[in-house]
Amino acid sequence: MSDIAMGSNSGRTLLVLDRVALGAVLLMPLLLLHAHGIAEVAIAVADLCFLARSAVTRDWAWTRTSWLLIAWAWWGWLIVCSLPIATLPLGEGHARSLVQAVVLVRFLVFVAAMEYAICRASDARRWLYWMVAASAAYIAIHSVFQFITGYNLYGEPRGGDGELTGPFGKPRAGPPFVRILFPAIIPWAAALLTRPGARSLTEAWLVLIGGVAVALLIGQRMPFLLTVLGLVVIGVLLPRLRWGVLAAGIALAALLVASPVVAPRAHYRLVAKFSDQMEHFAVTQYGELYARAFEIAVQNPVTGLGAEGFNTGCFNPRYFRPSFDGSVPDGGGAAICWDHPHNYYLEALVNGGFPGLILFSALSLAWLAALGRGLWRQPDPLRVALFAAALIQLWPIASATSFTSMPVGGWSFLLLGWGLAESRWPNGRRDPI
Repeated sequence: MSDIAMGSNSGRTLLVLDRVALGAVLLMPLLLLHAHGIAEVAIAVADLCFLARSAVTRDWAWTRTSWLLIAWAWWGWLIVCSLPIATLPLGEGHARSLVQAVVLVRFLVFVAAMEYAICRASDARRWLYWMVAASAAYIAIHSVFQFITGYNLYGEPRGGDGELTGPFGKPRAGPPFVRILFPAIIPWAAALLTRPGARSLTEAWLVLIGGVAVALLIGQRMPFLLTVLGLVVIGVLLPRLRWGVLAAGIALAALLVASPVVAPRAHYRLVAKFSDQMEHFAVTQYGELYARAFEIAVQNPVTGLGAEGFNTGCFNPRYFRPSFDGSVPDGGGAAICWDHPHNYYLEALVNGGFPGLILFSALSLAWLAALGRGLWRQPDPLRVALFAAALIQLWPIASATSFTSMPVGGWSFLLLGWGLAESRWPNGRRDPI
């Protein structure tokens, strides 16, 4: 990956480091599907190889990348907020908080490693495309089979509310699927449109319609809404696919209208239950968690509570403020508590106060700016799809996991690093299809 002329021993060392790091990255999709703990090991291996490469080549210029400068500031502030001098009392909670803050750097280094070294070669990015596309197909095939038979290919039933679980034992197919869906299908559909004839046009539209239809049938509300957001982004940035996006949107609307008959369980979750939750949002667990997070921030506006702040502070009666509509005096008490507030920006606010929220928001914008560089003038299909995946991940009005939790966090950082590499090294990139 490096063009630096070096001695034979150093050259062999770099070759080994590069191959091990690439192997770790290419294994990530498989590991994120069924071995989250080992995926953490793969991230560590990629990080260590990249840092060793930087030491061998004495090339640390990557540390001064614009988005990384903001990331360093956010990470450093989070460490400060997690020190025992902050709001929480001394003890196990603060020790865990500080450790979580310190090790967060592994994700930042991983993204930089993919951008600057691991995914610099077009072949590496093409192999990664096929791994991600295969993962999307794997989830889709299990989901469709489960929709038809009631069980996935491993014999596991639907979720408790009728959600499709895909290849998993629990209803968690939606979040990873919506993030990898567009990078998997958009280059494919765009490539089909370069071929002459009405058949290619029909096939491209069917690829789009089929992908978003699976997202609807899975029956998880937020992933479905984020799929719609991704479609809008694709339609805006890729003129050649606008009619296909419109066809997919019409198909989604038609399927949603027909869902009481063709997919009643998906209809219940996406329409009936969702409407009821929005009507009474303040007293849902999401609304009560958001109220709790806001109260923690109001009482700790500068430092928040550190990296494990919500997990610790949620149970503290000091923060039991009434629900947003005032109907629940203690906001649900300890019964509603979770280890994160189900929103990345509220999580950043609780962990680092308003300075932490500002830094995290700036980092999100810096990532999107880097990913979107030049897309309006030259809308490469794969880059547009990866930009849409990042926007889906960083969209502020959404319920979410913790920002760094596996497997969703792993997918997001993997796609982010891939997208930044596509943006940084466009020359010589061959279409993955």
